Amino acid sequence: MKILQTLMAVLMMPLLASQAVAQDYRLQRGDSIQIEVLEDGSLTRQALILPDGQISIPQIGSVRAAGRTLQQVQEDVAARLSPSFATPPTVYVSLASLAERIDRPERTIDIFILGAANTPGRVEVPPGSTLLQGLSAAGGLSPFAAEKRIQLRRVDKAGNEKIYPVDYDAIERGASNFGSTRLVDGDVIVVPQRRLFE
Repeated sequence: MKILQTLMAVLMMPLLASQAVAQDYRLQRGDSIQIEVLEDGSLTRQALILPDGQISIPQIGSVRAAGRTLQQVQEDVAARLSPSFATPPTVYVSLASLAERIDRPERTIDIFILGAANTPGRVEVPPGSTLLQGLSAAGGLSPFAAEKRIQLRRVDKAGNEKIYPVDYDAIERGASNFGSTRLVDGDVIVVPQRRLFE
């Protein structure tokens, strides 16, 4: 018998935990809730939380739901319905469905490529991108690029610009690891054009 009780307790733990999480959940716009009024089945319904955070219920009108727990909405609905009943009604509010969450686009940083790149201009890259990845996002270097005179220009928080010389030839040969330098938002990569005999 004790083994059966222990087994039942173990099996019920995930259910009890999910109920506890559901009770602490703060409702959001777009969620749907199920409202049941035992004394009057005509009031039982599913309600969508509107963009203004309200739900609409016959006999009582609008009730604020967004930002509240299921228990708080349940108590509010029961209190507002009470004057229409001889004894306080039995109201149950449960979560019917969650609002469809819109995934935010992945955060990016802006870098700027000037000069002899195949597609110069503002380029959006993921945070943590390297100098080589930034050049690649700009379509690579044009055939007229002065590969030994590229510059990475970075402005610090104090507003001071620091210029880092970049030798693309050395990066290609493996003689420099500057290509793995992480870019930060606002970096400018200047790619000069090759001189006549360069």
